[in-house]
Amino acid sequence: MVNKMIESDTIKLLRECDLGIKMGVSAIEEVVESVKNEEFKCLLLECRNKHMALKNEIVTLLHEYGDKGKDPNPLAKGMSWLKTNAKLSLKESDATIADLITDGCNMGVKFLHRYLNQYKAADEISKNLIKRLINIEEKLAIEIRVFL
Repeated sequence: MVNKMIESDTIKLLRECDLGIKMGVSAIEEVVESVKNEEFKCLLLECRNKHMALKNEIVTLLHEYGDKGKDPNPLAKGMSWLKTNAKLSLKESDATIADLITDGCNMGVKFLHRYLNQYKAADEISKNLIKRLINIEEKLAIEIRVFL
């Protein structure tokens, strides 16, 4: 019974981590070509690459459990796209992009902590993966403050 709970929480936590990465990568790819400052662009691309490397680890683990991960809700993805494009159409600037990315990082960190608390029985490997993702998101939010 305990092993089933560990496996169930592990899969659920990995799915949420997979979803968070997909949303983060999508957000970065949506704005990166509009970024004018090369340092800012490099920070975003570096973060996207870290997300993709982490995603590969998660996909491997999910595959071991016979799971395919979790895709973003089309409504949530659409709302994110709408917010991003509305803000950028009003004022396309690095400050606007930094603001949008910071909001996304903060939201991601909040949800990832919630799932970490919710799926307490998940294995340590999965918990460490989500903590690494949280650290990536927190670090990016701090690094791009200079562009706000």
